[in-house]
Amino acid sequence: MSNYPLATNTWDDKELQAIQSVIDSDIYSMSDNVAQFEQDFAQFINRKYCVMVSSGSAANLIATAALFYTKNPMLKKGDEVIVPAVSWSTTYFPLQQYGLKLKFVDIDLDTLNYDLEALESAITSNTKMIMAVNLLGNPNDFDVINSFIKDKDIFIFEDNCESMGAEYKDKQTGTFGIVSTFSTFFSHHMATMEGGFVTTDDEELYHILLSLRAHGWTRNLPQQNHVSNKSDDWFEESFRFVLPGYNVRPVEMSGAIGIEQLKKLPSFLKQRRENARLFVELFKNHPDFIIQKDIDNSSWFGFSLIIKPESNLKRKYVINKLQENKIDCRPIVTGNFTRNEVMKYFDYEVYKELKNADYLHENGFFVGNSQVDLKKEIRMLYELVSHNSRNFKG
Repeated sequence: MSNYPLATNTWDDKELQAIQSVIDSDIYSMSDNVAQFEQDFAQFINRKYCVMVSSGSAANLIATAALFYTKNPMLKKGDEVIVPAVSWSTTYFPLQQYGLKLKFVDIDLDTLNYDLEALESAITSNTKMIMAVNLLGNPNDFDVINSFIKDKDIFIFEDNCESMGAEYKDKQTGTFGIVSTFSTFFSHHMATMEGGFVTTDDEELYHILLSLRAHGWTRNLPQQNHVSNKSDDWFEESFRFVLPGYNVRPVEMSGAIGIEQLKKLPSFLKQRRENARLFVELFKNHPDFIIQKDIDNSSWFGFSLIIKPESNLKRKYVINKLQENKIDCRPIVTGNFTRNEVMKYFDYEVYKELKNADYLHENGFFVGNSQVDLKKEIRMLYELVSHNSRNFKG
């Protein structure tokens, strides 16, 4: 059993009752509970449209696909998309699968989001989209990014899967992209078993997403829509396919659980931030570690630690000591993603160098945060890495 887990269970009797209500209804496929959860979540983040799917990865997939199927396609095969060098794998895979050319840009060691100077200079007349990933709960500096693309035909896709509830200038993340994505996986800010969302304020994209989510058919579309208007013949419309879609529908239980989880989300976020205040207080001037700098109001997915260049600590010794003391830890997302073997399948370029992503890859790790009070665990972590640091040196 872990002394400091990466994540903790967010459910209680309310979620179990919600599951039982779905069993009692005998309706397991996507239905009224999913629709209600979508409506509730859109209202919570102040976005017009919300489409729930089976995972955050599925959200990135259909959000990418939707940009190809607008009447005037927003993307086409071969278009250049700028991406950060550090993110989760399924930030990148849908872009590769749709034939886009990725330009990897370095990150900032403090924020873990884009190195903004590198991003600005990486933008060219070929750039069509910027993938803005809010990493580990931390919002991007959207005012600065938008200043780079002002008067340019470039838009933002926002991967917010790790940053539900974060805020930038009093506006929630997940509202800054033409499309924005979320995850409700177990270790994330609220959990629906598996699940995710795409949010947008664009009605055409919303209708495309509804179709792509469920086989590319018309069944879930309103009669008048931006994809293909429906006839009055319900039988014909049952199996009429208009887009090359997927089946990434959530199950009804996930929607029912989500309704209850969303009611608790504000308290979850409050506790995560209380945990973070202690973490920052203890580690902000630590002689051996760089910790993540909050851009505005992070929702603190987890706590990253990067060994400072001047430190004598070696990561493998730190990790071993954490394991011995049953403190769960992981790499910071994927580290420098371009160092993975899967890159042989990508059409991509590296902009200049990825020195910060490489440094994080070799010297960083993160520990968990969750909706429960972790003050004891955070103090234990601090004591371990601070007062016994001589045991880590090698």
